[in-house]
Amino acid sequence: MSFVISVANTLVDLKQFISAIDQISEEKGISKDKVIETIEMAMAAAYKKDYGEKGQNIRVKLDSKTGEAKFYQVMLAVDENMIYSEEEIAEMERQRMEREEARLKSLESGEAKEEKKEEPKQEETEEGIASDAIADGEVKKFRFNPKRHIMIDEAKKLDPKIELEGELLIALETKDDYGRIAAQTAKQVIIQRIREAEREVVFEMFKEKEGDILSASVQRIERGTVYLDIGKTTGVLFPEEQIPQERYRIGQRLRVFVVRVDKDNRGPAIILSRKHPKIIEKLFELEVPEIASGVVEIKAIAREAGLRSKVAVASNDQNIDPVGSCVGQRGIRVSAVINELGGENIDIIAWSDDEAKMVSNALSPAKVLNVDLDQAHRIATVEVSEDQLSLAIGKRGQNVRLAADLTGWKIDVKGSAPVVKEPKEEQAEEPVEQEEPEKEIEIQPEEKIE
Repeated sequence: MSFVISVANTLVDLKQFISAIDQISEEKGISKDKVIETIEMAMAAAYKKDYGEKGQNIRVKLDSKTGEAKFYQVMLAVDENMIYSEEEIAEMERQRMEREEARLKSLESGEAKEEKKEEPKQEETEEGIASDAIADGEVKKFRFNPKRHIMIDEAKKLDPKIELEGELLIALETKDDYGRIAAQTAKQVIIQRIREAEREVVFEMFKEKEGDILSASVQRIERGTVYLDIGKTTGVLFPEEQIPQERYRIGQRLRVFVVRVDKDNRGPAIILSRKHPKIIEKLFELEVPEIASGVVEIKAIAREAGLRSKVAVASNDQNIDPVGSCVGQRGIRVSAVINELGGENIDIIAWSDDEAKMVSNALSPAKVLNVDLDQAHRIATVEVSEDQLSLAIGKRGQNVRLAADLTGWKIDVKGSAPVVKEPKEEQAEEPVEQEEPEKEIEIQPEEKIE
């Protein structure tokens, strides 16, 4: 950070200055304008520390081409309507004291949290206290500070073009010598602002990746939560977003789904998932060109992570088989997705706009005899042969449960009645019983010897 101190003392030559800006911009992924803005703020903080007055708003304008810095005091142009009167200030102070007393009393009664939420808030700024609420057409008010505010009539004498609530820049004497504390202040400002800028860049980068998949490597595991290296930052895979029974190891590479990206005080919080159904769709997009191009579309997904999934697909081209496209030659495409998900079974079925047909397809690999739909209650009664009943239901009801999730229908599976087959079986048995003595006669040992 020697460059920071040099900037604060303006002891850096132009070539070094520009090179340093370019280096910071490239390394941190921050725009040059943002870096220059940060340096301006640092120099303003150093100037205020050594030469400024309490309440002053100092601004620096830095010419990146010449390295020249100009210092200004910023004044806000106001009029009488924007300034709190002494009576208004006294009334606000009285109300504030009343609210504080009420809060202290509620603390004793254990109701502090509820009372605090209802307490009206005032906007605190360096310019002063603004009005509690600014309705349409209502003027924003401040406590007048002669170091920050200037009446509009006086401001127009210095700058005839200035308007109400406009900023008046008053040039200050440029200083070349700064103390150790001022330089340290500048350093802290630059470090803080660069970190904030970095966090903002990372946030914007990964915010765009919400709903997409990333390649990541396991960085560490703490109390069941897995922290993953996703490039410029770390993503979090909470236990509830993990595939059950899936085990992770340090350095392991895997694909994860970006559920959401939030902001917090320590930077962007990137929530990842291996359990989300959308990860299957994104994995198929990588493996199946027809899906990536939009020719084949994934219409619906039902998933029990780590166990089994059903994927309904449709084709926008009648010459292309959607199921075959997803399965691939010798199952190579679907196998790649299965392997990525740790061996999870995946059924690929053809989508149909015919709801009865769709229910039938969803129960694959079971063969359905008939589907009766109750539209009013969204109940589908499905008939299958007795030998297909267990297959249609699946282990612990998994197949029918996934089919219901996929179609949005409540599915009642019933085996076909065996009554129809009984007469045919009796007729077939009678001639067999009559022929049995004849067969015995034919295979008598004595007749064979003759």
